[in-house]
Order: sequence, then C-alpha cells, then structure tokens
Amino acid sequence: MSFESDLKRMEEITQLLKNPETGLEKSIELYEEGSRLAKELSKTLDQIQRKVEKVTSIDENELETVELDDEGNEEKDIF
Repeated sequence: MSFESDLKRMEEITQLLKNPETGLEKSIELYEEGSRLAKELSKTLDQIQRKVEKVTSIDENELETVELDDEGNEEKDIF
C-alpha cells in the first residue's frame, strides 16, 4: 500500500473506533490493524525525514541543496 492509502485507512479505522455501534471484537481487530499501520507510517515518515533536503537560493539561476539530519538540522562534514 502507499503512504496515502495507509493514512486514509488509518482515518477510516479512527472513525470506526469512535462509532459506538462497533462491537468489541471488531474494535480489537481495528486497533491491531491501526497499530500496525501506525508503525509503518512512522517508519515511512522517518525515512522521508532523513531524505529531506533544504533548498536555499544562492542566486536567481542557481540552487544549493543541503542534507538534513534526523532532527532537521543541516548535516555538517567535519574533517
């Protein structure tokens, strides 16, 4: 599944769990599915965050990209 479809399914699960007509067994199944999806979504977001590049404009015709670390700070090469 794609990130978007996983996120949409997570929203569906949330709505079903909020519904008082959803039975206990179904709620448990939905909770387990939601937990698995939450882990997958979190993992995907962590991977995306590590790939994010900060684009800064040097001048009108040239761009520079800078890799960001896990906290969103510019990675610096230390020699």
